[in-house]
Amino acid sequence: MNRLPFHSSLLSHFSLYFYTLRYLRPVQIYGRVWFRLHKPKVVDRPAPQSRRRAGKWVQPAQKSASLLGPNRFRFLNEEHGVGCASDWNHGEWDKLWLYNLHYFDDLTAEGADARTEWHKALVDRWIQENPIGQGNGWEPYPLSLRVVNWIKWVLAGNSLTDQQRQSLAMQVRWLAGRVEWHLLGNHLYTNGKALMVAGLFFSGPEADAWLAKGLAILSRETSEQILADGGHFERSPMYHALALEDVLDLINMARAYPEQIPEERRDFVESLPDVAGSMLSWLRTVCHPDGEISFFNDAALGIACKPFVIDAYAERLGIPSGPAPRQGMTHLASSGYVRVERGPLTAILDVAPIGPDYLPGHAHADTLSFELSLYGERVIVNSGTSCYGDGPERQRQRGTGAHSTVMVDGEDSSEVWGGFRVARRARPVGLEVAQGNGAIRLKCGHDGYRRLPGKPMHWREWRFEENGLVIIDRIQGRFSRAAARFHFHPDVRIEENGSDQGWIRTPGGRVIRWQVTGGRGWLVPSTYHPKFGASLENQCLEVSFAGPETTLLMVGM
Repeated sequence: MNRLPFHSSLLSHFSLYFYTLRYLRPVQIYGRVWFRLHKPKVVDRPAPQSRRRAGKWVQPAQKSASLLGPNRFRFLNEEHGVGCASDWNHGEWDKLWLYNLHYFDDLTAEGADARTEWHKALVDRWIQENPIGQGNGWEPYPLSLRVVNWIKWVLAGNSLTDQQRQSLAMQVRWLAGRVEWHLLGNHLYTNGKALMVAGLFFSGPEADAWLAKGLAILSRETSEQILADGGHFERSPMYHALALEDVLDLINMARAYPEQIPEERRDFVESLPDVAGSMLSWLRTVCHPDGEISFFNDAALGIACKPFVIDAYAERLGIPSGPAPRQGMTHLASSGYVRVERGPLTAILDVAPIGPDYLPGHAHADTLSFELSLYGERVIVNSGTSCYGDGPERQRQRGTGAHSTVMVDGEDSSEVWGGFRVARRARPVGLEVAQGNGAIRLKCGHDGYRRLPGKPMHWREWRFEENGLVIIDRIQGRFSRAAARFHFHPDVRIEENGSDQGWIRTPGGRVIRWQVTGGRGWLVPSTYHPKFGASLENQCLEVSFAGPETTLLMVGM
């Protein structure tokens, strides 16, 4: 009697691995083996000399301060004191929190000048308490961010002691032999950026080799990762903002050391302002009227710099942010998002692939979800991201049920699993866009549920009309149960008047009437996660299908 469940579980497990691994590039497979087995041999020879800076260094973007005292930090809405050497790799603290500890973002954060003495002592502590190659701080990603932050700190007017300079050089040497080819994506881009920045900051043949390696990575990955519409290929507004800051930093460094850019890479470097300009426009398009990012895929506030901070950095570099989003429809065709502005209404619609096939680690099962602001206030949302790792809460937040879209037979539209993995994934199909007679209409489907018995497909249509919004969801094919979920911002209040209609009250007191046809609607409790470490209670309107189609009407906008 126990064999069937075991056999079924084994097949399911095999299926997840098969459909996850089939999309990987060969370098991600053999690169993982190489990365695990290979440890670079770093020679402790004297650090290269610093290079003379011939150009102007512009103040970069600044995050909020995270160093609260000489040894006390706040990251991800959680505080800890780092009192001894073992705390850098504390076994009970979250891995992402420890990563942030090793980034040294505070060296370039708001009000950093007032904490200079703390910073000097902290840099010395890190060197003394983090032996070469040991612990979280020597993993390539946090190491890359720290290298850049230490160099930015120097360019802001601070100086390195001989010991600090030597440590910085040793870190770059380690990184040069630990590039994350097996991960690709934003990790590889961050590695390349650190090598370029260090290659410009230091001088001599060794630094020139770092610079050449970094530029080779960046020139290839920029064209790979930044799509034609300016969006980052992982389709996460948060990671897009991080990538945009990276590009602005590259421009800043190249202008500070203009004589050191190799001739064969000048065209690439000179193209970066145009890349940044298109990325700025993309970011503005996927932001709400409150000026902050929307929550598609892994996205939360407080990780990347605020969009207005990034805009200001670009302006200091002489890169215009482009026009503000216009009334009507803006279609980011390459990345797959649509923005609709109509009077007081702003909607951002996800008709996108979940991300690049070979790199879906930050993807959520959120296809055909959307977010809505009215009168400048968020009303309908996706639930956001409060944690990484591979626990049940991470799994829930990545799942379809945490997003404003449709769940069929209790399954996710894309098979998200393992914290950062995806097996079979939804693909948008049949996008139709129409404008006329004072209305905007979009229709799209996806095939993510075709793997289920009955091969159902979800189709969603948005109709933006003069005084309201109509959302029509249809399931084509056989299914047992389905429900559309509409998550509301915690500041929004919803009331039911029976099972098919009610009222929505915005934070500003506006009242919107909602009505359901073709199904039954009721309010269920949910949670909203605008930041890492944050969980706020909110309400979700769940509309169960009575047949193949349901409609949600919202009027009074």
